[in-house]
Amino acid sequence: MAIPILKNWKNYFEEEDEGLGSSYERVILNRKLKTICKHFAVKNVLEIPSFGFTGISGINSVRLAKNGISVSLADHEQERLSLIESTWKKLNLELQGKYLPDYNSLPFEDNQFELSWNFSALWFVENLENFLTELTRITSKVIFLNVPNRAGIGFLSQKFLGKKDLKTLLREENIFPENIMKTMHKLHWQLIDRDFIDCPPWPDIGMSKENFLKIFGLDWLIKNKEQKSISIMNFYKNIEPDFEQRMMRYNWFEKSVPNFVKRFWAHHRYFLFIPKNKKT
Repeated sequence: MAIPILKNWKNYFEEEDEGLGSSYERVILNRKLKTICKHFAVKNVLEIPSFGFTGISGINSVRLAKNGISVSLADHEQERLSLIESTWKKLNLELQGKYLPDYNSLPFEDNQFELSWNFSALWFVENLENFLTELTRITSKVIFLNVPNRAGIGFLSQKFLGKKDLKTLLREENIFPENIMKTMHKLHWQLIDRDFIDCPPWPDIGMSKENFLKIFGLDWLIKNKEQKSISIMNFYKNIEPDFEQRMMRYNWFEKSVPNFVKRFWAHHRYFLFIPKNKKT
């Protein structure tokens, strides 16, 4: 989570420098989405809301489109949606963008999408139950929800530093796991998987990872491995084909530490749902 993005999200469209943290996050998320889509034979996807807490807005589903999956996306900011659509055009990818002033009623057909998902975006929804009711109506196979890890030290530190913005601009109750699971159960969807995700060797903090690790004498973990400007857009533009491999160098921590460590260190958690009585 990086609360400043609420006010500076436009900057990322101009500079395309997301930093090491967001870059690693995107690669891990891409891999998880690929696994889900393969398992459920997903052919079309809706990302809603599309605005989360990471770098360039609206590109979390780009890898799916590159793999031949039809992608639709909804955002509650018209200017941001236009910039997202422009970014996708630069990548020569098709995107069905939709502007929505709110998320209480979704203008899509029943079961129109096989997978609906979002990343660190539920707290932009006005009413969680209304939104999830609509989301389950328009989704036929699987719903994938990612929320910040509220027990993580990074989240707790940023919550303290940005408590005014958190209170006035976001709805923190929407990311409470118990609220999500209770509502989805009520809507007759079953939870088939949940876990921590996005757990690199640095906490979710609003400062340079290089500077943070240097404080503790751990800058050797990333020293001389990355250039100053880092963006997955170069990977999507086929400029840096080794980008994903480079980011996976930091996956050793996420793969090796036990869950009781991730509980306080991981940046996000995910919840995977399917309609009840449906085979996985």
